[in-house]
Amino acid sequence: MTTLEHLNAGWLHAPPNPRISCHCLLLRDRAGTALVETGIGLQDVRDPIGRIGQHLIDLAGFKFSEPDTAVRQLARRGVASRDVTHLVLTHLDPDHAGGLADFPGAEVHVSSEELDAMRGGHPRYLPIQFGHGPRWVSHGPGPAEDWFGFPARRLDLGFESPVLLVPLFGHTAGHCGVAVRVGPGWVLHVGDAYYLRGELADRDHPVGPIAAAQSVDNAKRLETLERLRVLQQDHGDEVLLLGYHDVTELPQALGGSAAA
Repeated sequence: MTTLEHLNAGWLHAPPNPRISCHCLLLRDRAGTALVETGIGLQDVRDPIGRIGQHLIDLAGFKFSEPDTAVRQLARRGVASRDVTHLVLTHLDPDHAGGLADFPGAEVHVSSEELDAMRGGHPRYLPIQFGHGPRWVSHGPGPAEDWFGFPARRLDLGFESPVLLVPLFGHTAGHCGVAVRVGPGWVLHVGDAYYLRGELADRDHPVGPIAAAQSVDNAKRLETLERLRVLQQDHGDEVLLLGYHDVTELPQALGGSAAA
């Protein structure tokens, strides 16, 4: 059986904005181990200026703590770096991709649109975070399967539970959610499709202008957000939505208030 665990692989805080998390998911299966998102990595912690740059550190409020990195947290759970066989990323922004180099043996699953945008030199990505030569596995539109009305892309991980990339474009060119079957229902990690869960209920949420400024296509971002609102309304009893940054969605043991 595939099991799911939560971890927070870093903090960001740029006052007066609230402190936000780097909410990752650990999937364990007899066929291997997968990490959804990688957070702030060891190399980022050890060389913040060289890896991230002072401007972005100040803008996003990066906080650097080695114990908070995913690789150190997994070690405390008995999972060595070499045990992680797959990394699944919603997108390749610096706070999501920083830990890639900590798991050099893992395959890195991402949408083909996102990988193309990074390789095309879009300035939002940091080439130094990919300098170790990740083992990319890109997933294009191809034949998709319907997942609650979304054209999902199934990942061939060999896990007992299906793991899907769900296109949620707008924040970046190839931004995807990651859907995992857990028991009778699903968990959908929406990445940065919303920053704060309150956006699902409030179309005029105060974080909206920040989210718009960080999007490559704000019209698509808003369309994606509206589709997530419908998903939450129509299938909230079947699908648990989780974002990357909202601290309230973290389990209490990780500094949040969710009951997950």
